[in-house]
Amino acid sequence: MTVLDTRTLNRATLARQYLLDRTDTPARDAVAHLCGMQAQQPQEPFTGLWSRLHAFKPNTLDDLLTGREVVRTHLMRRTVHLVAADDALAWRARHDTMLRQRVLATYRRELAGIDPDEVAAAGRAVMADHRPRTMAELVRALRDRWPTPPRRALGELLVAALIPMVQLPPRGLWQTTAGVRNLPLATWLGRDIAPPSPDATDPTGQQLVRRYLAAYGPAATADIRSWCGLAGLPAAVKAVREELVTFRDERGRELLDLPDAPRPHADTPAPVRFLPAFDNAILGYHDRSRIIDDVHLGLSVAGLRAVLVDGRVSATWTVGDNQLVITPLRPLTTTDREAVHAEGQALAAFLDEDIDWGDHRSQKPDRVSHSSSSAVSPVTFTVGAGRR
Repeated sequence: MTVLDTRTLNRATLARQYLLDRTDTPARDAVAHLCGMQAQQPQEPFTGLWSRLHAFKPNTLDDLLTGREVVRTHLMRRTVHLVAADDALAWRARHDTMLRQRVLATYRRELAGIDPDEVAAAGRAVMADHRPRTMAELVRALRDRWPTPPRRALGELLVAALIPMVQLPPRGLWQTTAGVRNLPLATWLGRDIAPPSPDATDPTGQQLVRRYLAAYGPAATADIRSWCGLAGLPAAVKAVREELVTFRDERGRELLDLPDAPRPHADTPAPVRFLPAFDNAILGYHDRSRIIDDVHLGLSVAGLRAVLVDGRVSATWTVGDNQLVITPLRPLTTTDREAVHAEGQALAAFLDEDIDWGDHRSQKPDRVSHSSSSAVSPVTFTVGAGRR
């Protein structure tokens, strides 16, 4: 069985994730191809799409959200994801058990003695009036019946597990700060959620496996499980195995892949890319060594934004006090720093785009300062005045 080294796996991931070359794929199709984008921090998908798409404009994603073509909903790993509407309807039922189990495990003591089916039925009855509600409002409507559980525990059980919900705009719109208002997914989209399939070969799981490999492969079954939070999809993997090709990584794990999916040569040049917090190019695997060093693994779950240099996490970036600050995690060559500088300036310009800056609108991100001569010193780019 062919062994794929870490660098080859890295280039495959970059190609599948649209990080090797920006794509002309429409934003809605890109979200679908990526199997959704992690989005518990509402503004992060904008940077994720900017790094992947040619000439991406923030209002494009705004229009998809308000036009109900993509939705913000709890799905993979019980995390809020930005997902194509069709995928949300097709995949939600397959995730129901996992979502319920994760909330009940998190609040085992607080929700002891609660019948989730009764809570679900009562919650659906409240939401049947098609009126958006915050989690607190929904819990308050049920408080007389369930006065004991902590509000947070009961609320998460309802909106993250029992009732498929959408977080409505303006939550998630460009440069907009808005609280979470929930509405049932089927109500918002005007279409029913696909019911669970009785087929033992798990057809929905098969689709998830194929789609995951198209966006993340080659990958092990442990990677699939880590990405979606489901229990490995063994029946689905068994059903599609004959369609797939297999490899091994340098650790000896079996890797599955679609036969015609891109697997670029390990020496393929990889451009600098800025990733948002919790980007699935990093979090979409159990073994993340193809893109991030073990010593930096904590960054991927701490909400720090990453900079890829030669395809690997090599710096972090933040925005604050009208500056874009890049902090290297390893020494960067002069060529690397120049490439980071150029991409950082482009990102700073994007972050200023479409904002009414008044007298400051003409300001450009044109200043670069180095805090010291160290090869790993922070690099600072000025962002237009007034930037959050």
